[in-house]
Amino acid sequence: MNLRDFSIASERREYLEKALSINLEQVHNETVEQAEDVHCENLIGATSIPLGVAGPIKIRGEYVNGQYILPLATTEGALIASVSRGCKTITQSGGAVVYAYRVGTTRGPVFYTGGLQKSRILYTWVREHEALLKTAAESTSKHLKYKKLKIKSLADYVFIRFYFDTDEAMGMNMVTIATDKVTRIIEKETGIPCLSVAGNFDTDKKAAWLNFINNRGIKVWAEVQVSKKTIREVLHTSADKIFDVWLGKNIFGSIMSGSLGFNAHFANIIAAIFSATGQDIAHVVEGSMGVTTARLLKDGDLYFSIYLPSLMVGTIGGGTKLPAQQAALRILGLKGENKTLQLAEIIGSGVLAAELSLLAALAENKLAQAHKTLGR
Repeated sequence: MNLRDFSIASERREYLEKALSINLEQVHNETVEQAEDVHCENLIGATSIPLGVAGPIKIRGEYVNGQYILPLATTEGALIASVSRGCKTITQSGGAVVYAYRVGTTRGPVFYTGGLQKSRILYTWVREHEALLKTAAESTSKHLKYKKLKIKSLADYVFIRFYFDTDEAMGMNMVTIATDKVTRIIEKETGIPCLSVAGNFDTDKKAAWLNFINNRGIKVWAEVQVSKKTIREVLHTSADKIFDVWLGKNIFGSIMSGSLGFNAHFANIIAAIFSATGQDIAHVVEGSMGVTTARLLKDGDLYFSIYLPSLMVGTIGGGTKLPAQQAALRILGLKGENKTLQLAEIIGSGVLAAELSLLAALAENKLAQAHKTLGR
């Protein structure tokens, strides 16, 4: 018997229970198993991650403005409590100022030219026929808009990085289909073969300086100015202590480790909100990159900011269609147009809160105690 021979999850689960002499009752999830468009082969049920909320946090952005509750799915004790403390600090400081900009979802095929002369021919042809490629790409979906391309060559290989606006979807499937059509045209017209529609020049689901510098998906900036009084009363430390930890940990520690990010723990908040809202979890790796900035101000106040150069998110498609993830998105209260940019600004604000609270905990030497109390 092959697992693919079963038509429903319950039959497949029962077969595994008998074959492996185990009980799989805990993965049974009627809601997921009966949901439409569940893209999971050989489905047997669903795993469960505890879902909590942090906030409220006041946000002053281009796409969101108001107070928001953050749904976070995590198994790490103390994380949500810490984020909530950061949210309280930011709210009492007038809110997070945040901006999001859509760079575009990318796909980067690799071509084998056989030599530099043909590499030059390929480069020239693509540049001269970019309008043709744009039309072909956009014909694959009414939700996709071509933005731009970048070309790099190495020996007898040529890499082309295509950028697309994928509307409210994160859009990797959409851009893969569009890029596939484009590469077939290039092959036909130049005679130069495409080795792979995904040539690691995307760069998808990998930490890369290309994504850090040229960006991918959506890039987000968030900042807050915190008074000496709020730092003392809510974070129980001082601006200069937070600054010292930020400099030693986020900057010098990142330099010494060769890190592709200069932050305390972006991945924690990114993974928690991705899990809650149905994002592609593998894109946490891009979300983990970024920079936290701190600056001492007069009278003991603190300027604090984060930058996310490569945030891959969407509000339709993929895991966002699952019932629990739909519920989490409803908690965020996304409305009208640009829901994905709204989500990006909320995530950026959550990252700001998480960074500020953790650095304060380290500055007051309370991280271990928090995990003893809440994480064990």
